[in-house]
Amino acid sequence: MTAFARGFRPFFLLAGLQACVSVPLWVAIFAGLVPAPSWLTPSLWHAHEMVFGFVAAAAAGFLLTAAPTWTQSPPLAGWPLAGLAALWLAGRCAMALAGRLPLELVALVDVAFLPALALTIARPIAAARQVRNYGFPALLAGLGALDLAVQLDALGRCPGVALPALHAAVDLVLVLVVLVGGRIAPAFTANALRRAGVAALVRTWPWLDRAAIGAVLAAALADLCVPRTVVSGAIAAVASLAVGARLCGWQTVRTLRDPLLWSLHLGQAWVAIGLAAVALADLAGALPWTVALHAETVGAIGTMVLAVMTRVALGHTGRPLRAPPAAVCAYLLVTAAALARTVGVLASSALGAIALAAALWSAAFAVFLGGYGAILLRPRVDGQPG
Repeated sequence: MTAFARGFRPFFLLAGLQACVSVPLWVAIFAGLVPAPSWLTPSLWHAHEMVFGFVAAAAAGFLLTAAPTWTQSPPLAGWPLAGLAALWLAGRCAMALAGRLPLELVALVDVAFLPALALTIARPIAAARQVRNYGFPALLAGLGALDLAVQLDALGRCPGVALPALHAAVDLVLVLVVLVGGRIAPAFTANALRRAGVAALVRTWPWLDRAAIGAVLAAALADLCVPRTVVSGAIAAVASLAVGARLCGWQTVRTLRDPLLWSLHLGQAWVAIGLAAVALADLAGALPWTVALHAETVGAIGTMVLAVMTRVALGHTGRPLRAPPAAVCAYLLVTAAALARTVGVLASSALGAIALAAALWSAAFAVFLGGYGAILLRPRVDGQPG
């Protein structure tokens, strides 16, 4: 069962498939070509499936692969991994059939995945007493709680909480992006420069890393408690400055010849840009808030998901860490999608720009699947397990 030998294999495939399918479906719904699901509103359905479908799958693939390495524990593999993937898939099917299935059943099936994932990675981390990694299951638990809040709104139990809960969920995903990016981007950059014989120091500041993570976490709390206010805007501005300041020591310019590296740096830059756009929207009304939101989601989250998936898939299948053409093409396409969904929406018709962004986004992940599908489904080239 090569496809279930390690967590990244099924979940990166599922994330790519979800990205390819759900966004064109959303545009068809938005354009009135396809009936909307009978679940809250179409825009909330779209946001839910991108956060709790696409992002959850990508996070599962990374964390189920990284946690055993961190803790030197056996990885989840075989039938248990297949069962967890089936649980994710059941949630997507339930959401697609909302209106035909009882909403209570839809909520139960959908909400089950994130707690199961959190428990799976929490066990080895707790057993190894790795305090620095406790934040990962905690973030997953927080996302699970927000998913539950959205479903309670759909059930009519907590009316009006879905929108702020989804916004806060995006911010929690940004916390995960900042946390992971702060660990791997400078470390991978330093290793690559060392191998190339480049005498350039990659600098990190632990206090700045903590400040950036704390500020983005505060932005999530602000989105829950005081959304679209001066307070939320000010916190987003501080978070943007903190995330951007981290890049100053990472030797970003020296990564431009290595797509596996510059894509990670670009993802972090999009985080800073997205948070700055939120600040402009909340403090001065200088931007539509949806433009800021999509700088965070399409730009920051989309870029980082592709950057991590393309590198992890190579490294954990025994392949050289050289970006294949499919990876570079996917990076460029998702960047173009982010620009179309932000700058393009401001400069042209909204529907046209959204359709273009959706096409570019779907193409990015279709290219990823085309270039990496065989890598994810075939055994390691070095004969090692996994």
